[in-house]
Amino acid sequence: MTYLVLARKYRPRSFSTLVGQEHVVKALRHALEQQRLHHAYLFTGTRGVGKTTIARILAKCLNCETGITPEPCGKCSACTEIDGGRFVDLLEVDAATNTKVDEMRQLLDTAQYAPTRGRFKVYVIDEVHMLSTSAFNAMLKTLEEPPEHLKFILATTDPQKIPVTVLSRCLQFNLKQMPRGAIVEHLARLLDAEQVAYEPEALPQLAKAASGSMRDALSLLDQAIAHGAGSVSALNVREMLGAVDETYLLRALDALADGDGPTLMSIADEMQVRSLSFDAALADLASPLLRVALARTVPDALEDDLPERDRILGFARRFAADEVQLYYQIAVQGRQDLPLAPDEHAGFVMSLLRMLAFGPGAALDAAPGAAPASGGGSGGMRPAAQPGRPRAAAPTATTPAHAQAEAKPSAPAATAVPGPFDGDWPGLVRRLQIGGAARQLAQNSVLQSQSEGQIGLLVPKSMAFLCERNYTDKLKVALEQHFGSAIVLKVGSGDVQGKSLAAIEQGEKDARQAQATQAVHGDRFVQDLVEIFDATVIDDTIRPQS
Repeated sequence: MTYLVLARKYRPRSFSTLVGQEHVVKALRHALEQQRLHHAYLFTGTRGVGKTTIARILAKCLNCETGITPEPCGKCSACTEIDGGRFVDLLEVDAATNTKVDEMRQLLDTAQYAPTRGRFKVYVIDEVHMLSTSAFNAMLKTLEEPPEHLKFILATTDPQKIPVTVLSRCLQFNLKQMPRGAIVEHLARLLDAEQVAYEPEALPQLAKAASGSMRDALSLLDQAIAHGAGSVSALNVREMLGAVDETYLLRALDALADGDGPTLMSIADEMQVRSLSFDAALADLASPLLRVALARTVPDALEDDLPERDRILGFARRFAADEVQLYYQIAVQGRQDLPLAPDEHAGFVMSLLRMLAFGPGAALDAAPGAAPASGGGSGGMRPAAQPGRPRAAAPTATTPAHAQAEAKPSAPAATAVPGPFDGDWPGLVRRLQIGGAARQLAQNSVLQSQSEGQIGLLVPKSMAFLCERNYTDKLKVALEQHFGSAIVLKVGSGDVQGKSLAAIEQGEKDARQAQATQAVHGDRFVQDLVEIFDATVIDDTIRPQS
């Protein structure tokens, strides 16, 4: 006996068994009950949301022998033949393979003839946007004034490609993507009907991978049953999908909260050994960060039955609000940058390092070769965070003097009382008592405009995320403390003209590197080694003296 896939075996045969699309079903039911039948319907939506299924159910409602009804009997010859795909008055056409005008004319030539068995002759044209312009023009007249016995049902995944002249002649219904909850409930019912053992934790993973498509979910369920040898477990589904175990992500958030760089790198290496998708990892990392943001602002929005609810609430106490926003932005931006990275692992690691570097209170401008700070397992990247408080760099023997000043904002400033602003923005940034992402904003911006009590800054488009209000507000407070008066700060992103402090410092670094490289190449001893041993100087290994 040939196995019938779940997507075909459990295709809904009536509106009552259809999952989702209540807004479409409601409109069609009322139209059928009141006999207000349009001659052309257009169903739009992504793959697997029920366009063809609804078209077949509607054809049954129109041709059921009990009469035009929203509840076809499913037992008469018309219903059974439509379910079996052999009803002579139901013509299903794939527009993707019948795109030419001659094929459309041949189809419409049969429209003038009355139906053979049913009450209506129903034309279902799938992927109608694939028709050529000439084919659309050929069907316009028939579509506008068809015979009374003819009904058109069009389906498409791309309504933007359908001419307006066709759209205006149809009743258009936009089918929504299936909610994950509805997919999970439907999969559970099917597994119970098939008497297949399953773990409830596996079904949300399938629903997530289906991306709103019920057909994709059923196809993945078929694959999961085969992968699990007749059962569906969360571990097998995760292996089949290559999905990232959420424990990795929660461990990563723990390491971020502690400023523990080595642990972050260890997690990334573990994921690489398991050949997990780093693109999916960054996407999944944004989800717990969203929940942490919700826990800080709207705790009631968290689901009571969320398995990791306690850990999310713990992160909400450990992370500052602007910190969560920054990490979320870096995770989202990291996915966009991933194709440009040397490889996915490197792109993922760089995103994690960026979170450490840009996190509030991160130690900035550390001297090259400085010894790592002791304690906390942070590898010298960042000091451990205090729960519920923004991080501040703890002064150590290797911390630069200006970083120690930042760690103690209550200490008196080393500079004299500031005078009027002379337009030297990089010089001003060097004197500001500020850290974290707000300092990154100041270092990477250029002065665009200035007037009495007002400063306008511009950052590159690639760093537009630094324009977040939390960072601009912190920079504004630092400027007001520096000048001793109220400041109006405006920050935008665009094409930057001029050099920011970060660009200036990078230029100075490049100049020192060039000078050191030139000195090595000009050294007589090095030249002798190159000449005698046919050696090569590797410029990347040259480091200027600090």
